[in-house]
Amino acid sequence: MSQNGDNNYYDQDYGRGPYQQSYPPMPPAGGNNHKGSGNFLLGLLAGVLITAMVGGCTYVGVRVYLLATGKAARITAGSGSTADSLVNDETVRKLEALEEVIEEYYYKEEDINTDTMVEGLYSGLVDSLGDPYSVYYNEEEWQDLMESTEGIYYGIGAYLSLDLATGLARIAGVIPGTPAEEAGLRENDIIYMVDEEQIQGLELTEIVAKVKGEEGTKVHLTIYRDGESDYLEIDVTRKKIESPTVNYEMYDNGIGYIQIREFDEVTTDQFTEALAVIKGSKAKGLILDLRGNPGGSLPVVVDIARAILPKGLIVYTEDKYGEREEYSCDGKKELKIPLVVLVNGNSASASEILAGAIKDYGIGTLIGTTTFGKGIVQRVLPLTDGTALKLTVSSYFTPKGNNIHGTGIEPDIECELDGESYYEDGVDNQLERAKEEIEKMIR
Repeated sequence: MSQNGDNNYYDQDYGRGPYQQSYPPMPPAGGNNHKGSGNFLLGLLAGVLITAMVGGCTYVGVRVYLLATGKAARITAGSGSTADSLVNDETVRKLEALEEVIEEYYYKEEDINTDTMVEGLYSGLVDSLGDPYSVYYNEEEWQDLMESTEGIYYGIGAYLSLDLATGLARIAGVIPGTPAEEAGLRENDIIYMVDEEQIQGLELTEIVAKVKGEEGTKVHLTIYRDGESDYLEIDVTRKKIESPTVNYEMYDNGIGYIQIREFDEVTTDQFTEALAVIKGSKAKGLILDLRGNPGGSLPVVVDIARAILPKGLIVYTEDKYGEREEYSCDGKKELKIPLVVLVNGNSASASEILAGAIKDYGIGTLIGTTTFGKGIVQRVLPLTDGTALKLTVSSYFTPKGNNIHGTGIEPDIECELDGESYYEDGVDNQLERAKEEIEKMIR
């Protein structure tokens, strides 16, 4: 879960846990002039580990301002850096030596690009944390991220998540009426290759960049789907996607239905409109569908929670210093009709905050399967050069103090989706079970 708005907490590139399936066989994943300075270069060429040094000269001699919560935090590095800092004389010399060795010996001159190398240093520094949710965004990636949270982008209309077990992308959800749906892509499909190029081990932002593209162009996806004996080869034509994050309808028996696909900037207004229509239709009960919702903005999910929860705590966070930040509800808009919430293994982060609060207060029944289990918070820190850094900064807890990271939220009623009936006959057995349960409540 991340946050945007005033505090820049945000959750666009959704990390995901292991996908418990057996896959078809896959191939392996794929300064000073010190040129000739004997001992140092000898140690370098002998295989000295460079992992800890990646990004060592990121801030040498420059001043960077991280813009967070409306304040400027100045980070300065220069010749006075201490020995245990990334920026010191040794790492600078080593980077110079690495650059010189590459320039002199690398066999393809056209592959050597200084700008790309510098971006690699920044990315490598963040990657060294070993946290799949902490990411460095270059200028283009940051702009793409900002555009996507506005609910409009050019692509295929599918939500992608990162499968940590394989390093591949998994489809967390398909937006109705988009090229992804028209091409037959399904939730939980695994993307093995994009345009016949391996994507294993790439950052999610890199995979997304390969899938997105100019309107009218095609992307070829090699898909692994559970139950299929071989990979599926699927072409999808990209187009401008205007993604409604909220869908709603009224059923004949007086039951309202609201689906929230993700928590973006546009979601609050869309949800407010949907809830107003449901209430205006004199609904006797409400089904809230959070299946496949990978999360999003903390302020947005808090606003939505305030529209249905009783008075009290919604969620609280704790950072590395033990500092606690609480988000509460005044209860003035508490939902007074029976509530059922649909969840599954792709319900993550911000959607788990909402589901967890509803369960803790006992105001709704959760139906489906155990949620993903992402109980940590990322903060996006824009940099003055147009790039940005997303870092995991805290853990979050439900009103009763539960941290669901790595475990998820168990539903009150376990109900697996019958995929065969859903994709062949359009029968959503989880939704039907939700209708049955809410009908019992309103009798």
